[in-house]
Amino acid sequence: MTPTRRLAAILAADVAGYSRLMGADEEGTLERLKALRRELLAPKIAKHHGRIVKTIGDGLLVEFASVVDAVRCAVEVQQAMPERNADFAADHRIELRIGINLGDVIVEGDDLYGDGVNIAARIEALADAGGVFVSNTVHDHVRDRLPFVFEDLGEQQVKNIARPVRVYRVRDIGAASKSPTAPSLPLPDKPSIAILPFANMSGDPEQEYFADGMVEEIITALSRIRWLFVIARNSSFTYKGQAIDVKQVGRELGVRYVLEGSVRKAGGRVRITAQLIDALSGVHLWADRFDGSLEDVFELQDKVAISVAGVIEPTLQAAELRRSSARPTSDLTAYDFYLRALPHQFSFASDRNTLVLDLLGRAIDCDPALALAAFLRAQLDVNGWTDDREATRRTAIDLARRALRAAPDDPEVLAPSAFVLAWYGEDIDVAIGLVDRCLDLNPSFARGWYWSAVLRLFAGQPDLAIKHLEASLRLSPRDRFGAPLTGIGIALFFNRRFDEAAAKLLASLEQVPSLALTYQFLASCYAHMERLDEARAIASRLRSLTPVVVPSGAQFRNPEQRELYLSGLRLAAGPALGGGRGDMSQTRRLAAILAADVAGYSRLMGADEEGTLERFKALRD
Repeated sequence: MTPTRRLAAILAADVAGYSRLMGADEEGTLERLKALRRELLAPKIAKHHGRIVKTIGDGLLVEFASVVDAVRCAVEVQQAMPERNADFAADHRIELRIGINLGDVIVEGDDLYGDGVNIAARIEALADAGGVFVSNTVHDHVRDRLPFVFEDLGEQQVKNIARPVRVYRVRDIGAASKSPTAPSLPLPDKPSIAILPFANMSGDPEQEYFADGMVEEIITALSRIRWLFVIARNSSFTYKGQAIDVKQVGRELGVRYVLEGSVRKAGGRVRITAQLIDALSGVHLWADRFDGSLEDVFELQDKVAISVAGVIEPTLQAAELRRSSARPTSDLTAYDFYLRALPHQFSFASDRNTLVLDLLGRAIDCDPALALAAFLRAQLDVNGWTDDREATRRTAIDLARRALRAAPDDPEVLAPSAFVLAWYGEDIDVAIGLVDRCLDLNPSFARGWYWSAVLRLFAGQPDLAIKHLEASLRLSPRDRFGAPLTGIGIALFFNRRFDEAAAKLLASLEQVPSLALTYQFLASCYAHMERLDEARAIASRLRSLTPVVVPSGAQFRNPEQRELYLSGLRLAAGPALGGGRGDMSQTRRLAAILAADVAGYSRLMGADEEGTLERFKALRD
C-alpha cells in the first residue's frame, strides 16, 4: 500500500498517574478506563468529527480534519471529567493529559506517522493532569476562533525533536481570571531548588518529627552541592500543612525546581516517597520511594538523604542541560558553555568530541570544564583520533593538573582528572587516591563511582569495579550513557565469564553504538568463546569507528588480563573477513543490534519521513 500525506490535527491523550492507579486497583481502573472511552471519549470524538487512530494501554491517538474541532473536543472532555471523578478520592481519580499538534502526517492504512504525530505525543507528555496543551501551529490557527485563553509556556525542548516547540496551555476565561497574580521572584544564576515539608501519611502526629527531620537532612545534603541554589528550611517550611501549588511555590521562592514527598510508618517499618518537579512547567522529572527500619531513625534519614541527593543531582543537571541548550548564544556564561558541552561528553563520536572541546575552550573559567577538557583530550588518544599522541598526552595531563590545582576539593574535577593521569601511565595508586577523595567529598556522585570503577579495572580489580559500577547505576538509574554496562562487561570478561560479559557489552551497544572499547572487548570475548564469525563481524564494524583496532592495552596494569584481552582481539582482527553465508548471517545480526535503539525514531522521521518509513517497513518485512 502506497503511503499518502495530508495535513491533520493530532490529539494525543493519556491518564496521569496510570501506573499508580493500576498498582492500587488493576481491575477497577481498567473497567473505569473502558467506561470512560465508551461513555465520554468516543461520543465526544464522534461529535467533533474525529477518528480514533489507535489506543495503546491508557493512551489514545485521534485525528481531526479541523484543528478547531480538535481543541473544542479536548476542552469539552476535560470539562466533563470533574463530574465523573466526583465520587472518588483525589488519589483514585482518572485525570487526562491532552496534547494537540497540527502538522503534515504520513498515512498508511489506518495508521499515521511523522513529526506531526510525534510532536503531539511530546506535548501531551508535558501537559499537567486535567490540562490541554497545544503547539504554536495550533495556537496560530485557533486563537481568534475559540473563546479560550492561551497561556504561553515558551519554547520547550522535547525528546528527539531537533527544534524547540513553543507550547500553550488552553484555559477557559473563567479559569484564567482565577490565576494567581502574585509577583514572581527572579531565578538565581544557577540551578535552584526548594524542598517542601514531607507529608506525614502515618496518621500519627508523633511522626511529624521524623518527616521534618528527613527534609532537614535532604536540605543539608543538597546544600553541599556547590552548583545548586537551595532554599533554606525556614522559607520552605512556611508551606507546611498547606495545599501546595508547585508553580506558585516556584514563583514565590524564585526557584526552578521543587522536591516534595511523604512519609508513611507501619509498625517498625517506614516508607518515604519523593518527587522532583519543574516549577515552571509542572513536569515531573523524577520520583522514587525508599523503605527502611525505624530501629535507627537517624541512620535511615542519612541513607535516604544521600540516595535522594545522588539521584536528584544528575536529574537537575539533565534538566539544566535542556534549558541551557535552548538559550541564545549571547546569553551564555562560562557555566552555560560547560552545560552545553556535557550532553556530548559520552557520545564517543569524533565530531561530537571536537564540538565539546570547542565549547570547553570558551568555558575556561569553569573549573570542571578543565577536567572535562582533559578527559576529552584523552579520548582523542583512546579512540585513535589524533595524529600526534605525544602532544595530546601533554595537553591532557596539563589540563588535568591545572584543574586539580584550581579545585582540589571538587568531585567533578577529581574523578575525570584521576582517569586522565591513570590512562597516561601515572601512578595508579595516586589516581585511585584522587577518586577516593572525590567519593569522600560526595558519596552520592554517580559519575564518581563510575570513574572509580574504571580505575579499578586499570588496577586489575574487576570484582571491586563491578561493585562501584552497580553503585553508579543505582545512584543515577536514569543516566544511560552505556559506559557503565561496558565496564561491567569488561570486569566479567577479565573474570572469564564470557557469556555474561557478551550480554552486557551488547546491552551497552544498544545505548551507545559508537564506543570503540565496547566493540574491542566484544570481539575479544567472541573469539575466546570460539564464535569467530561473530568476532570478525564485530572487528569489521570496529574498523569503521577507529583506525586502532588492536590498541596497546597499556592502561590495564595486570599483564595476564591485558594478554587475555589482546589475544582475543588479535584473533578477531587477524583473518580476512569471509563473504559466505555464515558471515552474512552474523552481519545481519550485528545490524539488528545496532538498530535496536529506536530512541532516534523522531529524529529520523524529522529528517526523512518517507525514506525512514520505507526502511522500517522493509525491516518489519
